[in-house]
Amino acid sequence: MSIFSRRRFLKATAVALAGALTLSTTVAPTAHALGPVLGTVIDYAAGVPNAAAIRSAGHIGTVRYVSQRRPGTESWMVGKPVTIGETQAQAQQGLKTASVYQFGKDASADWKQGAAGAAIHAPQAIALHVAAGGPKGRPIYVAIDDNPSRQQYEQQIRPYLQAFNTALRSQGYSMGIYGNYNTIDWSIQDGLGSYFWQHDWGSNGRIHPRTTIHQKAGFTQVIGGVTVDVNNVYAQDWGQWTPGQAGTAPAAPAAPGNSAPSDQRSSVPLDADTINQIGNALNSMSSHIPGGRQFPVPSAEQINMALDIAKKSS
Repeated sequence: MSIFSRRRFLKATAVALAGALTLSTTVAPTAHALGPVLGTVIDYAAGVPNAAAIRSAGHIGTVRYVSQRRPGTESWMVGKPVTIGETQAQAQQGLKTASVYQFGKDASADWKQGAAGAAIHAPQAIALHVAAGGPKGRPIYVAIDDNPSRQQYEQQIRPYLQAFNTALRSQGYSMGIYGNYNTIDWSIQDGLGSYFWQHDWGSNGRIHPRTTIHQKAGFTQVIGGVTVDVNNVYAQDWGQWTPGQAGTAPAAPAAPGNSAPSDQRSSVPLDADTINQIGNALNSMSSHIPGGRQFPVPSAEQINMALDIAKKSS
């Protein structure tokens, strides 16, 4: 049976959809933050800056979308999704990459679908992460790009993150969370998330002590003609990866004060069946998204390139 077991994934999804996921009483692994800023990383969607220009601007890496363009943004959101050519070019410049998933926004926000949304979005996140050369054992940040109420968190966001986390961990990944202060704090209380990328909307000037990356409002830069967001990095391990290199194994939940997830190499390399089944899952799920049939899945060339990288890293 392949690592990406359809039966196991669907079982995990069924559990999530049934609302039977149990809240963890432990706290997610600590990614220490709020010490000195260790560097800056950028994120962007309106274009793809030249890798050499990113390095020349003094940044240590990028956080890149493993998600498609939502309807209505096709003409300008040309920086989504990340490609293997981009991650390889950045690696040649000594830059690291981290992965984030966000498809919808505002009224169409992914989390508004609750646990059912994870069955749609998690396979896409995994497929596009793999197609870009992303290894197992690394987090995928799941975006909560809002200032939600406690009720929205409890009724929609928490079930969405629980189901997404189950799907990611069943395939050898961990989960990061992109959100504001409260979203991060509530998630930690529920044992959700290993890495935390904070935005300022609704954070009231506070930075959560568990913040791994901080996206400061208005902190932007133009690199190679592309406007990018600049983020401060507070942890040595901010979820970064390099195509062609194995990732670290997902850490088990730990109490506050423990060190960040260990750098143990993943013992489970990717294989052709894994990548193909991820692509098939993305194909099958896309029909459930409004306009989903219009979204391109990873091409055969992308899959083959990802497989070549997987072989080198095994």
